[in-house]
Amino acid sequence: MTGTAPDPRTAPDRRTYEVRTFGCQMNVHDSERISGLLEDAGLTRLQEGQADVVVFNTCAVRENADNKLYGNLGILKAVKEARPDLQIAVGGCLAQKDRETILRRAPWVDAVFGTHNIGALPALLQRARHNQEAQLEILESLDVFPSTLPTRRESVYAGWVSISVGCNNTCTFCIVPSLRGKERDRRPGEILAEIEALVADGAVEVTLLGQNVNSYGVEFGDRGAFAKLLRACGSIEGLERVRFTSPHPAAFTDDVIDAMAETPNVMPQLHMPLQSGSDPVLKAMRRSYRSARFLGILERVRAVMPDAAISTDIIVGFPGETEEDFQATLDVVEESRFATAFTFQYSRRPGTPAADLPDQLPKAVVQERFERLTALQDRIAGEENARQVGRTVEVLVTDQPGRKGSETHRLTGRARDQRLVHFSVPAGAETPRPGDLVTLPVTAAASFHLLSDPAPADYSVRRSRAGDAWDRSQADSCGVPAPTDGPLRPVALGMPSLPVRASTP
Repeated sequence: MTGTAPDPRTAPDRRTYEVRTFGCQMNVHDSERISGLLEDAGLTRLQEGQADVVVFNTCAVRENADNKLYGNLGILKAVKEARPDLQIAVGGCLAQKDRETILRRAPWVDAVFGTHNIGALPALLQRARHNQEAQLEILESLDVFPSTLPTRRESVYAGWVSISVGCNNTCTFCIVPSLRGKERDRRPGEILAEIEALVADGAVEVTLLGQNVNSYGVEFGDRGAFAKLLRACGSIEGLERVRFTSPHPAAFTDDVIDAMAETPNVMPQLHMPLQSGSDPVLKAMRRSYRSARFLGILERVRAVMPDAAISTDIIVGFPGETEEDFQATLDVVEESRFATAFTFQYSRRPGTPAADLPDQLPKAVVQERFERLTALQDRIAGEENARQVGRTVEVLVTDQPGRKGSETHRLTGRARDQRLVHFSVPAGAETPRPGDLVTLPVTAAASFHLLSDPAPADYSVRRSRAGDAWDRSQADSCGVPAPTDGPLRPVALGMPSLPVRASTP
């Protein structure tokens, strides 16, 4: 009698996995690839308890990134001693940088892989189990573009789409180019095909992702490629919202501004990293623009999109920064009227040119400046949000409840300009699903969010294909059939979260 081997994808004792992500949007998107690879290899995402495979996708940019990793690994050491079959893998930027150091400091780790070979993870885990020894594989350049890998997206209504990986800039504070490599651009047709597939699966919002999105096209000789890509997104039926992050001020051109203003589904929102308002500090950072150019970009954007919400990144306490330099940053922040700022205290990162610069500032000085900057930005954000009161906004409902959602019974979503909106549903009105769109007035504001408690006459819901996809995903997760309006396939698409600001990197 001939037997058939059980399919590991349907076996009741399938191994479970957990991916823990540190760092930037690129890492979040890479973790979707890691999850997809593990599920393609027959594992299931952990629902509760202890996973059989734990993967750390690490960051090397943030301060104390290594301490955070080794602290987590230390906690898992005792778990592994009790459960020898537990597998632990470390990937991402810190793995690309530290390599053998990870296995030396945490010999209970089973696999270490880098930013250029995410696709090798399942094979490394399999070899580690078979050989009963740790596996280390770090490549110096990309072997397969990540977007060709299986993906387990995190949300049904919006998704990341990588248009490039790596970076050609040489900012003295940044270690990313040495860990992610030189910029590699995807062909426009591949990008648009991925977007169309996401929309076919129910997504209504896409965020184009790259270390420097507006330099897209340089690799294949088309400096206008990014503006063309934005315009092409405008012709994709069913795609309602297009965002991108992050551009570089030095390469931000008027054709991109025109494409944003003239393409209806490109949102009136821009993340434009400032880093410093001091020209001498920008020079020391090797940021190839100056404050006047930065302010000029914002002026041109607002000339054609008056209601655009602009966010930024700022580093406080770069080596050699004087009080005069810092005041220049405060002046630019005051003039820029940012809706949101991600503010960071400079941290000395080994392997970066800035780590060897003289005049490293005392922690107390950096902390005091940081507090002044955040106080200024919090005031500006509150004032800018207060200007929204009385306006009617369209909100894409998310599945992420507000911090006080259980107390206030408000739902949460994002306006077209990416502002966070907490809103209540009038008595007797339809409750939207994640992915649906609601139109309502802003009735109050705080520094970090808007509020809406609308009257029934001022509230409307537009049910969307994304909401339908949400219903199907929930039914699938419970094993319950759900109605469908067409051949859409259930898939989860990664939705970026946008905190108001980050603390010390």
